[in-house]
Amino acid sequence: MTITGKTSAPIGHVNFCRNNPTECKTSFSVDRAVKLSKSNWTQLININGHVNQSIRPITDKEQYRTEELWTYPASAGDCEDFALLKRRMLINVGWPETALLITVVREQNGNGHAVLTVRTDRGDLILDNQDPRILPWDQTPYHYIKRQAALHPATWTSIDDPR
Repeated sequence: MTITGKTSAPIGHVNFCRNNPTECKTSFSVDRAVKLSKSNWTQLININGHVNQSIRPITDKEQYRTEELWTYPASAGDCEDFALLKRRMLINVGWPETALLITVVREQNGNGHAVLTVRTDRGDLILDNQDPRILPWDQTPYHYIKRQAALHPATWTSIDDPR
């Protein structure tokens, strides 16, 4: 994934940071991707599958009567809620925050969607609530727009996706 520079954060993320300042005020001096092993690959598969199976998909409009609310889901949520929970669960088992980036994409029908990018020594992998598989970013059907900056989680960067 080629990053082209700073861009605006999604409004849902801005509000999430306002409500969860400790999650966004941090910055890192070392940018670490994950060296994939059999053990952490299994961990990634298990966490992705657990969240996808235990959280019921529902829109913010249906659940909260608002267009955009990023939050950790208890039993139901929309795409960014799935990504936030997967990110938190991976961090809690020791994955580096700089390798776990919320990413905004455009679906083939033009709708916006959020996924979790996991930066590894084998490339950027995508954890998606709409697909149980963990795929390299360029093997998904999406057009990539922007993602969190690795060293500053409250900052967002544009993605050059020429596909």
